[in-house]
Amino acid sequence: MSDTLDTLENITYDELNEGDTATFTRTLSEDELVLFAAVSGDVNPVHLDSEFAAGSMFKERIAHGMWSGSLISAALATVMPGPGTIYLEQSLSFKRPVKLDDTLTVNLKVLSKEPKGRVVVACDVRNQNGQQVVSGEARVIAPTEKVSLHKPQLPRITIES
Repeated sequence: MSDTLDTLENITYDELNEGDTATFTRTLSEDELVLFAAVSGDVNPVHLDSEFAAGSMFKERIAHGMWSGSLISAALATVMPGPGTIYLEQSLSFKRPVKLDDTLTVNLKVLSKEPKGRVVVACDVRNQNGQQVVSGEARVIAPTEKVSLHKPQLPRITIES
């Protein structure tokens, strides 16, 4: 019997209904912030340099806006509709900064089902205080075949000081 935390199961186009919801939660660690900068190439000092960031409008280091956007991608790819989803479009509106150790919850809601397996999904991202940090809409092609599979294991990567 497999642990549900280690399993990814999709929701097919036929199973989805307007109004269906799902969530995905992640906390921004120092390692994730630095790794995102390394992977994306966005080394803006407002993300990485405490002294520089102290002089910014935010007064402290903040996350890359696209880190929050990437959580929407993760929610669509792993939760709803899940494995087999094809991402077509995404609109994003950044509402407030995300800071180190913030815990973000992506709230997805199916707005409409369109022809050819396409689904429009409302995306609302909130921090641990319930404050909206990102809003937007995604268009995806939902999978047509049901799958349930083991979640791939990623290596543990940390930043050396």
